[in-house]
Amino acid sequence: MSLTPGDSPGFLMWRVTLRWQRAVTAALAPLGLTHVQFVLLASIWWLNSQGEQPNQLSVARHADTDVKMTSQVLRKLEDKGLLVREVDPTDTRARRLALTSRGQELAQRAVATVEAADAEFFAQLPDQHALITTLRTLGA
Repeated sequence: MSLTPGDSPGFLMWRVTLRWQRAVTAALAPLGLTHVQFVLLASIWWLNSQGEQPNQLSVARHADTDVKMTSQVLRKLEDKGLLVREVDPTDTRARRLALTSRGQELAQRAVATVEAADAEFFAQLPDQHALITTLRTLGA
């Protein structure tokens, strides 16, 4: 049986993902953050709030991002004054990450902004709980 693009789950997921990414990008633009910058900033904020002082590798693993790209984006966030990268006393090759007060405030605003964008984007779904369960299964 041959599928049309409208019957292909992969193609449909691609299109929906692009639409969602555009919505999030537009929501973050007034805050001066790209989507990737937001994900990394929010990951550090979350890990810091859990009492962790993550390094670049643990943030990349948490966000499921490429380590080299993560390092480049973190440098940009550091240049913006949103985080500090300090040498890890137990491993001088690693850099521990902590948000500045400005970074913490922006992370919290950005998380609220993205949650609002998500709520609006996914509002048309009849069962968001089922979607979240499915996405957790697929992402595991």
